Amino acid sequence: MSIILAIESSCDETSVAVCNNGKITSNVIANQTIHQNYGGVIPELASRVHQQNIVPVIHQALADAKVDKKDINAVAFTQGPGLLGALLVGVSFAKSFALALNVPLISINHMQAHILAHFIDDPKPAFPFLCLTVSGGHTQIVLVKDYFDMEIVGETLDDAAGEAFDKTAKILNLPYPGGPLIDKHAKLGNPLAYKFPVPQIKDLDYSFSGFKTAILYFIRDHVKENPDFIPTHLDDICASVQHSIVQILLTKLKKAALQYNIKDIAIAGGVSANSGLRAALKQMETELGWTTYIPQFQYCTDNAAMIAIAAHYKYLNKDFVGQDVAPLSRMPF
Repeated sequence: MSIILAIESSCDETSVAVCNNGKITSNVIANQTIHQNYGGVIPELASRVHQQNIVPVIHQALADAKVDKKDINAVAFTQGPGLLGALLVGVSFAKSFALALNVPLISINHMQAHILAHFIDDPKPAFPFLCLTVSGGHTQIVLVKDYFDMEIVGETLDDAAGEAFDKTAKILNLPYPGGPLIDKHAKLGNPLAYKFPVPQIKDLDYSFSGFKTAILYFIRDHVKENPDFIPTHLDDICASVQHSIVQILLTKLKKAALQYNIKDIAIAGGVSANSGLRAALKQMETELGWTTYIPQFQYCTDNAAMIAIAAHYKYLNKDFVGQDVAPLSRMPF
């Protein structure tokens, strides 16, 4: 039996969860709205808000789980990758809390945790499976052989798909965070209204820097001809951009599935909440005979439940770290 308190603070969500013997019993997330004023996450501000949020979020998570701090058997935290100052808040609190309670510490790789979020609820994928992990700063195809035996078989060479969504939203003058707004407008538009270039990248890798530039030039040229182009065609633009990004992602995922002869396919990360990506994956499930795994919305974006479930499997193996552990802005997979 184990009760694990888990802390996630890699970017702009302060989240704490409790895992009781492999079952998530609380998952509290405090979002930061201050970054909306700047059109993106400001690292220094994120760190300060984490400091304000961490104690009340801890209290709320313990209350929701109906456990006392004396019941905790281990404290888990995101070690990286992420914003160093933001990570430092979570790591420092976890170390202090574990020291005060005299319980072990468990460090978690944020990107691995996104994948292991699939083991929170049923149905759970069987090993090996492929996972397309798409978050704000990462786009990866991962061959998952075991809980912590994972191999990146394809990844972005520059910008991530999430960045392509966010930068497109900024070009379209949509407020931050723009990705969900593109999804909202895309539901009302024609995905085939406009065609955008598909990056020709070898093997299973991705690139979205050229795609973002193509969007920028497309909008610039059309606005020159018609100053009202964006507001009058917003739904079609968003639908076409979303359709293009989804097709780029899934074309490589299909290639990976054929290459490794795997039919169990999962998606994870913040962009896995995108309705276009989720619908397209379910369609490919029907066409290709895949078994697909899509996490609940609350486990797509950054959250401590995924940290907690990853920590549960490390706890079973007594995979602990010492008080000398430090946060890592870039963390080996």
